[in-house]
Formats: sequence, structure tokens, C-alpha cells
Amino acid sequence: MTQAAPELNPPPRILMGPGPSDTHPRVLEALAKGTVGHLDPFYLRTMDELQRMLRGLFRTENRMTFAVSATGSAGMEAAVVNLIEPGDSMVVCVNGVFGGRMVDVAGRAGARVTKVERPWGEVFTPDDLRPALEAAKPKVVGIVLAETSTGAWQPIEEISRLVHDAGAMLVVDAVTGLGGVPVEVDAWNIDAIYSGTQKCLSCPPGLAPISFNQRALDTILNRKTKVQSWYLDVSMLANYWGQERVYHHTAPINMTYALYEALRLIHEEGLEQCFARHMLNHRALKAGLSALGIEYATQEGHQLPMLNAVKIPPGVDDAKVRSTLLNRFGIEIGAGLGAFKGKVWRIGLMGYGSRQANVLLVLAALEQLLAEQGHAFTRGASVAAANGVYASS
Repeated sequence: MTQAAPELNPPPRILMGPGPSDTHPRVLEALAKGTVGHLDPFYLRTMDELQRMLRGLFRTENRMTFAVSATGSAGMEAAVVNLIEPGDSMVVCVNGVFGGRMVDVAGRAGARVTKVERPWGEVFTPDDLRPALEAAKPKVVGIVLAETSTGAWQPIEEISRLVHDAGAMLVVDAVTGLGGVPVEVDAWNIDAIYSGTQKCLSCPPGLAPISFNQRALDTILNRKTKVQSWYLDVSMLANYWGQERVYHHTAPINMTYALYEALRLIHEEGLEQCFARHMLNHRALKAGLSALGIEYATQEGHQLPMLNAVKIPPGVDDAKVRSTLLNRFGIEIGAGLGAFKGKVWRIGLMGYGSRQANVLLVLAALEQLLAEQGHAFTRGASVAAANGVYASS
């Protein structure tokens, strides 16, 4: 007879990596509320309110704004496979892992993909895209607002104007951006945008907020071929998330509760206050890291407040610092990926995790570990520098 597995007992962690982020206690409480049916009148009202709050966060009036029943990568796939038909031209901007992932998704959907590349840690300008737009004449252009692998914060507005002047639609990856920096879907004329629950929304991974404008929706409803994915086909999902509420799949009821509460928390705080909190904690962390002689790996002026990609000091053992942070202090930070592997730490200050206490704790812990490895700095300088930022604010 097979024995029962041990009781679940997750260790206490402070999640300061690239995601997931710490889940707010109110969101955990929401997860534990009683499950109802996915067509229950209470659940349908919950879906309505969830959509209303998502529109407010995305800054859009798009009626096709909802949560895909899967993680952020499914949001990427949903945006791409609904807009792309086999043989369509798509330009994708690649300056990190997730631009590269969009290339792969588009290729699998049958797109003729043109990559426009920038070095990791840098962002794109309209001049970077013009030659590709003229040559490829794309139906869709994809770009990452907040590149999780590099901490690069991509300006969208000018890129959007250029894309639409070329007659294309714009798809934006806002997985790490949503809830931490302004996202202006209508003002920036974004055709499709997606995110994930596990970053600045402080909700467990499991849903992918997404929004399509009317142009994108018309494109989907007038396709010549069926969408590659049955599960992610927006022409069918529109009937479930629209007024008809026609059954499509069994939605993750309790994850919807969790996202509902996460959105309530953001709107209670106020969007501008939420963005200001993320920026203040980023500035304090940056000042503290500078006092330790740690520099950012991301282009100056384009550094995300919620994802800090910083260069590992020479002679410091990357893996040892991260493992000791986890085992001694319960703090998780992220390793570098791809071109940044072994060269960069990624320190997250996302959502509920973007708190003054976390900034001061990780700086004090880093001081201890860097001193043990012989890295030279003035003891106590990082915490003092961060406190200086808080005092001046």
C-alpha cells in the first residue's frame, strides 16, 4: 500500500527574485474562500467586477479584457496565436529572454518572423525598428515593456505610433510591468497586451490578465483559419467573458478570487501611489547597492523599479551568495539568465514585496555575505544610504 506523502510545510521565504513575488495575506485568504460553480450567478458577478478592475489597471475601455486561465506565458501565446495566421509577417523586438520566447511562439503559429535585436539591458528606439518595418511589412509587432531577464523598461508610445503608421498591430508583454509602472493601453494605442498574476499583482501564478482592442478583436473574428489553440481561441472565450457567458472551460474559481482581491488592494492604494511606492523603494535599493560598489546592468534611465538587474562584483561567488541568502536569511534573489548568466543578480521589489523593510533587510544581509567574501566597502553604508533616500522623501 502506498504511504501518504508528508504534510506540506513550505519554508518561510521573502521572495525578492524575478517572480513569483510575496503573496499578500488578503489574497491568500481569498484563495481559501468557498468554491462555487463556474456559471454560478455569484461567480459571474465576480467576473464582471474583475473585468472592471482590470480595465482600470490597464487604463482601457476594451470590452475584451479578461484573465486567461493559465500563467503569463499563456497570455503571450494567446495574444500571438489569435492575431497570427500561417504566413503572416511579424516583427519581434528581442533584448532579453522574453522577446526571444515571443519569437518562438510566433514561429510555432506559422508567422514569418523578423527579429530586431538590441544588446541585453538596452531598450529600442523607433530608429531601431524602421528598417524592419519597411522590409517585412508586418501584420503584428511584438515588444516587451518590462524585460524580466534584464530589468529594462521599454518606452512604448513612440514605438506604437511608428508601428501603426506602418499599418501593423502592436502586442505588448507587460508580465512584470502591470501594477508596478504605468500601463496606458488606450493612450498608447496598444492592440493586445498581456500580463501575469505573480509579479506586481502579488498573487500566486495561475492567471494571465489580457486585453484586446476592437481592431484586434475584429482581426480575430475575421480570420481565414481557425486559431491554432482551441483553449486560447478568443473568438470562443469572448462568449464566456462577454454578456452571453457561454460555457467554454471550467475556470479556476479560487484563483479568480485571488486576483479579484489583488486588484482590490491596488485600487484601494491608488495607482499613482502604487507606482510611487515601487519607485521609492527602487531608489533606496539603488542607493544602498551603490554604497556597496554594485552597479546596474541595465541602461541608465530605463531601469525598472520592480526588477533590479545588477552586476555581481568581481571575485564574488554568485551561487554562494544566493544560496546563503536563502538558507541563512530566507531571502530569494534571482540569478542571471542567458547573456547575463553568472554576471548579474536580479533583485525583485514587486507588489507586496516592494516594502522598505525588505530593502533594508536585503542590503544588511548582502553586507554580511559580501564582507565574508572579502569584498571591500564601508560597513553600514548601504543601509545608511537607503535610509537617506527614505528620509529625504
